[in-house]
Amino acid sequence: MARPAAKSAERLGSILAITAPIFALIGLGYASVYFKGFTSAEMRVFGRYVINIALPALLFNAVAQRDFSEVMDSGYMLTVILAGVMTMGAVYGWFALQGTGPARRAIGAMGATVPNTGYIGYPVLLLVFPDLAGAVLAMNMVVENFLIIPTALILLELSRPREKGGMMRLIRELALTLLRRPLIIGLTLGMVVSLMGVPVPEALVRLMGLIAASAAPIALFVIGGTLVGLPTKGNRAMAAQIAGAKLLLHPALTVLAMALLAYGGLPAPQGDFATAAILSAAIPMFSIFTVLSQEYGHEGLASLTLLFATTAAFFTLSALLYILV
Repeated sequence: MARPAAKSAERLGSILAITAPIFALIGLGYASVYFKGFTSAEMRVFGRYVINIALPALLFNAVAQRDFSEVMDSGYMLTVILAGVMTMGAVYGWFALQGTGPARRAIGAMGATVPNTGYIGYPVLLLVFPDLAGAVLAMNMVVENFLIIPTALILLELSRPREKGGMMRLIRELALTLLRRPLIIGLTLGMVVSLMGVPVPEALVRLMGLIAASAAPIALFVIGGTLVGLPTKGNRAMAAQIAGAKLLLHPALTVLAMALLAYGGLPAPQGDFATAAILSAAIPMFSIFTVLSQEYGHEGLASLTLLFATTAAFFTLSALLYILV
């Protein structure tokens, strides 16, 4: 009996060796702002560096140095799309049954469906699957930026009265904003290089690699810092439901999506890609969730949800890693 217990303790230790440093960095970021080592404004500068420089360099390197078919795995992307659509529909419908207003329903669906892939998801995958992390990040970014986030924003826009032509204007604005994002530019350039089979100069690879290496630690530090000062007034019950849907329902529906694809004879991810899909779905919601919700007057709900999900993720991710890895 002692031997299985020892193995279990050793396995738990190896899982905590993955999750503890990640959430310790988040905690360090929180403490740095809370104790005035850095200001919230400085955290926003760090965040812009990650989004505009570090992650685009990472995506370019991850895609440009691989064969395109290796980067864009159809089974993985189908799973992420199907799981996202099912999660968004289920959460939106659940809150509709409770009589929740359309804006809050849309906020709930968005929070339960869009993970913080760049700031938390990539660091987790980098520790678990270092060889796959870049490719998984690229595929997640494609699905989130071209499908999931625009759908969530359209649901939000539908929640308020629109002028004639308002929806088409929103779609045009979303498309233009998307194409101007450094993340999308870096990803697109990497795809072009991959498709053309152009060798990337070693000096450029090293430069991008140096920049990309800073993405994970700074991103985690920023996440912690942005949690300081979030409004704590709001619907705690609804915030807990959204957080639970993000951390538990989304990964569960990812497993269901893979089963449905396999049952239907469609490609489904296997092995490490399957595990990566589940882990990606179990990441807390993206950090600008509160900013997007503020325009609709529900920043308190969004802030509470983000706080609940980020805190609880240490336990849910650790449990999921213990089961899957």
